[in-house]
Amino acid sequence: MARAVPISRIRNIGVMAHIDAGKTTTTERVLFYSGYLHKLGEVDDGTAFMDYMEQEKERGITIQSAAVTAAWKDYQINIIDTPGHVDFTSEVQRSLRVLDGAIAVFCAVGGVEPQSERVWRQADEFKVPRIIYVNKLDRMGANFDRVLSMLVEKLSANPIAIQFPMGAEENFEGVVDLIKMKSYYFDTEQYGAEYEITDISEKYIKQAEQYRALLLEKVAELDDSLTEKFLLGEDLTEDEIKTALRNATLKNLCNPVFCGSSLKNIGVQPLLDGVLDYLPSPEDVGNVLGFDAKDHEKLVDIQMTDDEAFTALSFKVLTDPFVGKMNFLRIYSGSLKVGQQVENTAAGKKEKISKIYKIYSKRHDEISEAYSGEIVAVPQLKFTSTGDTLAINKNVIFDTIRFLDPMIDMSLEAKTLAEQDKLLVALGKLSEEDPTFKFSNDADRGQIIISGVGELQLEIAVERLKREFNVEARAGKPQVSYRETISSAIEERYIYERSHAGKNQFGDVKIHIVPNGESTGNEFFNTVEDKKIPKVILEAAEKGVKESMQIGMQGYPLQDVKITLLSCEYIDGVTTELGTKIAASIAVKEALRKAGTQLLEPIFRLEIISPEQYVGDIISDLNSRKGRIEQIDAKSNLQVVDGFAPLSNLFGYVTSLRSLSQGRASFTMTFSHYSPASKTNIY
Repeated sequence: MARAVPISRIRNIGVMAHIDAGKTTTTERVLFYSGYLHKLGEVDDGTAFMDYMEQEKERGITIQSAAVTAAWKDYQINIIDTPGHVDFTSEVQRSLRVLDGAIAVFCAVGGVEPQSERVWRQADEFKVPRIIYVNKLDRMGANFDRVLSMLVEKLSANPIAIQFPMGAEENFEGVVDLIKMKSYYFDTEQYGAEYEITDISEKYIKQAEQYRALLLEKVAELDDSLTEKFLLGEDLTEDEIKTALRNATLKNLCNPVFCGSSLKNIGVQPLLDGVLDYLPSPEDVGNVLGFDAKDHEKLVDIQMTDDEAFTALSFKVLTDPFVGKMNFLRIYSGSLKVGQQVENTAAGKKEKISKIYKIYSKRHDEISEAYSGEIVAVPQLKFTSTGDTLAINKNVIFDTIRFLDPMIDMSLEAKTLAEQDKLLVALGKLSEEDPTFKFSNDADRGQIIISGVGELQLEIAVERLKREFNVEARAGKPQVSYRETISSAIEERYIYERSHAGKNQFGDVKIHIVPNGESTGNEFFNTVEDKKIPKVILEAAEKGVKESMQIGMQGYPLQDVKITLLSCEYIDGVTTELGTKIAASIAVKEALRKAGTQLLEPIFRLEIISPEQYVGDIISDLNSRKGRIEQIDAKSNLQVVDGFAPLSNLFGYVTSLRSLSQGRASFTMTFSHYSPASKTNIY
């Protein structure tokens, strides 16, 4: 089967933002105008097409990144609508890992908010080119220029407005295209499907000229070949402006800014044109780097073409009620056909491709072949998880996807003994879908401990157990998952010699542990250079060290420590893998026992938006939770309180804030860092 769409006409994009900025509504409009949807759905009334889980429809938020394919002007756009709620940041991370570009949606009232700031930083990390869409310009308090200023101040972005809104709030009537210098008016009775392009009216012409002058100045700064022309007072052509903007956007030097109101069906079609004009195709990205599966020190350069051998990254796992386990794949090179056998290069296992699906949110269309640059789903892979690499005749492993460690625990008990096994199977499926969701079985207590990054994530997991797996469980109260660290350096050598099952086990390991920088995580280094020591012995020592990092002296994982393997003695015929692993593990535990460990607790950043009359009570309440106020700013007719507080004191905060403000205040919280735990918070 020949490729239906040339790779140059494919766009793999994400839609990312803060909760309630209008991501899902914007995506719904894209599907409607591209002819994929015949009826518009709304997040607020639970009919949004992209929100296909029951909890998403009820809560009006996106929980899992839904993927969908749309067509626009002979282009194929693969869109991933990502969650805005901080508890589902892993969904954002995994989607950014495989995207070529993104639309960053900002509310015209709220501007740059905590989760949008966090997602922007994540996109920076993955070097994802972005265009910006300022949404909800029909809302009271909407201010386009203020959002542009916030993008510079809070994100250090280089926003370049190529549109500006005609009016605002209830007087918002359309957008002006500053490149074409034309006005766009959308027929709201036809859901904005039809729009009229006219000359700019006298009412807006002066404002348009001011915005365009700024646009031309910024474009000239991006392209040296246009600088002289601009300084001579010559006008730049439409092609020159677009080419300069595209080149700079692909290099992450600027972000073209669009505007509109998705709910009012204003401005979405020009935004779609912007996706084609300014965001990259897989061909523009060109190549992706991986590691040699047999030598992780060696880089492998993969060209994104159909002629290369097949390579893909599994970036998501879902359990479909009809198909079962489904792996979402981003194909980087080559092609994949039904019936082929691929290798999971990370696990060293073979997988058979039984079916391939093109993804339309909850609907999947079966296809016989997929090509480089595409995003597809493959069912019934036995050994492949999130972050694994699949390949045919290519020894490559792509850098895996890294996620936040769980910070909240909750106990679960099956209602009957007969339900216990069923519960464990269901939790295994949920854990497979979400790498930040973990569980462990405490057989002695008859309890299962589930762990995640937020209360909402765990609440929804318990709901899904009942709705999707027909398993009811009693849930305990959420508890903070603490960490342990050390405050001073220490060395420790341990020699292990013992008989196991009639076989002598021997290992001799010396390690050095030092505190790492705050929130830098754990690191392991091997400084042993003796080439006579077999690789499996050194790997056993590393495994013993890393396993010991999972449980410190007080029962919590280690945080922000650096452990170096100084020596690993090897005696031929005497030293064993198991003995070395045990020696390394005990060396770490002995070092921690002698040095002593300190408990750390997660600190979260808060942004609370409230009418002024409630701010005093809100601050008093935050102080009682051992919070720290960073600053208080005015935003429109509201006050914005920024601060930090221990996670242990924020359980149930949504209910308290609702009570303090008569339901008129809102807040967001994002993980900030770990800090020494207060004894009153622990006990």
